[in-house]
Amino acid sequence: MRKMLVAALSRVLQGPAAARTVARVVVASRTYADFASEATFEIKKCDLHRLEEGPPATAVLTREEGLHYYKTMQTIRRMELKADQLYKQKIIRGFCHLYDGQEACCVGLEAAIKPTDHLITAYRAHGYTFTRGTSVREILAELTGRKGGCAKGKGGSMHMYAKNFYGGNGIVGAQVPLGAGIALACKYFGKDEICLTLYGDGAANQGQVFETYNMAALWKLPCIFICENNRYGMGTSVERAAASTDYYKRGDYIPGLRIDGMDLLCVREATKFAAEHCRSGKGPILMELQTYRYHGHSMSDPGVSYRTREEIQEVRSKSDPITLLKDRMVNNNLASVEELKEIDVEVRKEIEEAAQFATTDPEPPLEELSNHIYCNDPPFEVRGPNQWIRYKSAC
Repeated sequence: MRKMLVAALSRVLQGPAAARTVARVVVASRTYADFASEATFEIKKCDLHRLEEGPPATAVLTREEGLHYYKTMQTIRRMELKADQLYKQKIIRGFCHLYDGQEACCVGLEAAIKPTDHLITAYRAHGYTFTRGTSVREILAELTGRKGGCAKGKGGSMHMYAKNFYGGNGIVGAQVPLGAGIALACKYFGKDEICLTLYGDGAANQGQVFETYNMAALWKLPCIFICENNRYGMGTSVERAAASTDYYKRGDYIPGLRIDGMDLLCVREATKFAAEHCRSGKGPILMELQTYRYHGHSMSDPGVSYRTREEIQEVRSKSDPITLLKDRMVNNNLASVEELKEIDVEVRKEIEEAAQFATTDPEPPLEELSNHIYCNDPPFEVRGPNQWIRYKSAC
């Protein structure tokens, strides 16, 4: 019956509009009963350090989870591409580090933890800001320095915050000891909470990282140290920067896992395993996510002087996290191609509306300069652009 309906419509309608109408009819005519409710997938085994056993080698994905993950990753991808466009139009200025290519990391991590858990990362933070609950509208408005941004236009690309999300930190590696401090607070207050502390392969050689490992192990802090290894620290490959590229072993006395960071299910299952390790009182654990960024280090880096266009294209064609999830869902009857295309259209519309807001929302007034310096503090005077202008601070 469905085939007859589609054929009849195709004869009546012609052109692109016909194709879109037919696609919508196909989606609408399929009911939930036509799809599988869940599927089980074999996933790549993790490399282990100081662990007798690791995460499972299979993962169950429900249809509902798959659609949610797909939409989330597509939203982050499209948001970053829009940020690229706004930067090239000089609407976004200053530092801007994009996350496209690494979406499986932030979405997989968030899928495995609780909203009450904590997360802190470096300056490539847009994806995590979104998965922690901030809207695209607030993120793009922050990038354009507008009042409606998630940090009221004062933070920009590197300094975004949300509930239980502590940024967005501009100093390389400096967020690692802060993450251990958050984990110490979780333990001190006796809460069943953990902190995910993220850093890149470029920051992994810093002394403060190893000092933090030591304290976290001594105090058995509920901290997951996560190295997002995207193979390049700025323009330097990991092989040229590190005597040992086994970042998951860098904790020495801390157990470690090395995971395929381009596979959302691998990331999710490994993070569930690591979270349970921390919650059970065993102390910290280290994860290395092997991933890849499609853009350069930042918008000022074209990204092709230290790697070839062919290398980037090969990763896109063989390991793209969104394509991998899409193929799994379609091939296992968890979703149809047409249904996923409808999600793509919905996401593009959301991004365009958010970009419109981010380019028309007013910039914060100069009086805002003195606000939000301290939390829960009595108001005090702050000097303005010159010594005769004073502003009153507000929380």
